Amino acid sequence: MKDEKLKDRRLVYYKDDFDQIEKLLDEYVKLSNARCVFLIDKEGHLVTQRGISQTFNAATLSALVAGAFAATKEMARLLGETEFSVMFHQGRKDNIHLSLVGDRAINATVFDEKTTVGMVNLYSKELTAKLAKIFEIAAKKITSEPAFETGYGDSVKDRLDDMFKE
Repeated sequence: MKDEKLKDRRLVYYKDDFDQIEKLLDEYVKLSNARCVFLIDKEGHLVTQRGISQTFNAATLSALVAGAFAATKEMARLLGETEFSVMFHQGRKDNIHLSLVGDRAINATVFDEKTTVGMVNLYSKELTAKLAKIFEIAAKKITSEPAFETGYGDSVKDRLDDMFKE
C-alpha cells in the first residue's frame, strides 16, 4: 500500500511534457518580468529553472523552499487549513514568491523592483493552473514502471561506488 502511494505521487516527465513546461516557464518569466523561476518537486529536488539565477545555488534554494512549505503546512494545519498554497518573502532587493502546483510541485519565482508582487501573483496563478493540467495529463500516461536498459542498476551502483571511495 505504501509503495502504491509513492508510485501515485511520483512525478514522471516525458520529453513532450518537459518541453511544454519549459516553454510555459519562459513565457511566465517574460510576462511577469521576474528574474527567474524554479520548478521544484515537493521533496526539494530541482526539476528545471528558467531565467537568470547566477547569484545563488539552485539546488540549495530548492531544498529550502520545500522545507519552508513543509513547515508552513504544519502552521496551516494548526490554523485549521490543509495547506497554504502561496507564500511570499520580501527582501531589500530581491523577493521570492512560492506557489503550489497541484499537490506535486512548487513554483518559486525570484524577482526584484522591475516588477510587483501583484504581477507575479497574477501570472503565477495562470502558470500553476497550466502546469497542474500538464501534470494531470502526464500522470495518466504512467501505466507501468519506467523501463531501464539492462545493467542500468549495476552501472549506477558502480558510479556511486566510484564517487564515495575513500
